[in-house]
Amino acid sequence: MGFCRWLCAVAPDTKPRGGRHHWRRRSPWLAVSTFALLASAKTVLAEQGDELSLQRIGNGNPVVGKQKSADERCQECHGEDGNSGDVRIPSHAGQYAGYLVKQLSDFKSGARNHEIMNVMAADLTQEDMADIAAYFASQKVMRGERIADNPLAKNLFVNGDAARDLPACASCHGENGKGKIADNVIYPVIGGQRRVYLRSQLTNWKLGERKNSPEAVMNKIAKSLNDDELNALVEYLSGL
Repeated sequence: MGFCRWLCAVAPDTKPRGGRHHWRRRSPWLAVSTFALLASAKTVLAEQGDELSLQRIGNGNPVVGKQKSADERCQECHGEDGNSGDVRIPSHAGQYAGYLVKQLSDFKSGARNHEIMNVMAADLTQEDMADIAAYFASQKVMRGERIADNPLAKNLFVNGDAARDLPACASCHGENGKGKIADNVIYPVIGGQRRVYLRSQLTNWKLGERKNSPEAVMNKIAKSLNDDELNALVEYLSGL
């Protein structure tokens, strides 16, 4: 199914249902927003192709998700287009929707802890999560700006270190750090992510303060990195 046909197929119900979210009511905003999302989707499709774009967006509705992400105040921190304006806060632009849903579910359950995000996720339904995630996933994939060459980090990213059983970052997160889905596992976009946020998460993985990666793989990897390697990778990844 092509993206435009898919978007029409999952267009929101036209019957008003009431409730706390006003996004369920049809309004002139919906038509404008649909055209805006289609324009954004064309950019994504041109870069990635139809199948990969649908895989990235998942089964949520990005049109409804745009309004939900505004209502739930997601855009205040993560940016209207998914690009955060605060170095401490992650960008979500072009992130895999399935990964975002997983993180929101973990915040809701307490499997991942953050004093703000645990509260923000508390009353989200699975449908809310899927729609919000689809909206951010439909945006142009985040990109960084390389400041200088970084041989140490590039070698770790491309080759890893077999002597320490340290896999290459690219083997999971893709050649340019833009993520992928393989064997039903979603590897998130890390290339172009905010520098300070990357550092905080790698540090949290290393210290065991974050533990929600499959089979604790990120804890094992981060613990193998010394401080110079961790900082070098942060600089390299944020520039992809």
